[in-house]
Amino acid sequence: MTTTPYITIDLDKIEHNTRAITGLCNEHGIEVTGVTKVTCGHPEVAKAMLRGGVASIADSRLENIQRLKSAGIDTSFMLLRVPPLSAVDEVVESADLSLNSELAVLEGLSAAAIRSGKVHDVVLMVDLGDLREGIWIDEVIPFVREALKPGGVRIKGVGTNLACFAGVVPSEDNMNQLVKLANEIEHSFAITLEWISAINSSGLEMIASGRMPRRINHARIGEAILLGRETIHRKPWPDTFQDAFVLYAEILELKNKPSLPLGERSEDAFGRLTEFEDRGNVLRALINVGREDIDIEGITPLDSRIKILGGSSGYLVLDVSAVEGDISVGDELTFSLNYSALLTAMTSAYVKKYTL
Repeated sequence: MTTTPYITIDLDKIEHNTRAITGLCNEHGIEVTGVTKVTCGHPEVAKAMLRGGVASIADSRLENIQRLKSAGIDTSFMLLRVPPLSAVDEVVESADLSLNSELAVLEGLSAAAIRSGKVHDVVLMVDLGDLREGIWIDEVIPFVREALKPGGVRIKGVGTNLACFAGVVPSEDNMNQLVKLANEIEHSFAITLEWISAINSSGLEMIASGRMPRRINHARIGEAILLGRETIHRKPWPDTFQDAFVLYAEILELKNKPSLPLGERSEDAFGRLTEFEDRGNVLRALINVGREDIDIEGITPLDSRIKILGGSSGYLVLDVSAVEGDISVGDELTFSLNYSALLTAMTSAYVKKYTL
């Protein structure tokens, strides 16, 4: 008997989704790097992505890249998060390419690469308004001038990240802005940029509509492959599965109780003051997954008759009145996960992971 809670990972569905996404991108001249960070660098997920057509693998954690390499994954690896200055030797050792936005770090990577007898590829990240990582656009040309000085690193391209922090969406305006900047860099410094890496899962609608500038030729994609959704409206993407990951949790307690708490109330353990609706007595199920394991706001029961009432660190509380008589203590309930819930569940040591 499988111990709960656990997640099942359907590798065939991930491979199928990968083919759908890479097929679209490749038709428009865009190479795809598959992003495994939400799965903590799960080796079997990376293999499914590679079978499905991604050209390389990216992850935001060096530990995950090392896990993938230790599992024998034979591909090029991108460090998706800008590197820490304190880990430049480890970055050069583990990753073939990293995203960068600080000269001090580039100098550190240069020295580390020279010590290792390597050349480390970098993509210079430009902030086009999402206000996360990246060089502000007015500062890019002076930055490139300095970045070209140290040996040991090669500027493979320029990139940007959108729709992750401030929710700024890709548009013809900001994509063309990056293309114009890339052209200016090439003209000013007589270099050729191999990549203009501008797209994540938020860019699929632009690609499909034919509005993506032709020079945009690299994408870093995770959620659309793993969960089958674009990330502007979170709509299912055509010809993809949304259920490659399913969460299973077990009913620990099943009792009829009032829907309103009794007695004087204060904040809960997480500083919230929850409002409760008076629906009389309801059948409440207590299951063995909670905020220590998942983002409970990011899961949805696959049985639409079941309602989530809330949770604590170790429990999820459900209203299962509509399925009374169909469930018992010890039964497993199933849930879909959004990106946030999948990230926390895959990170949790208490949620087991099984591939199908």
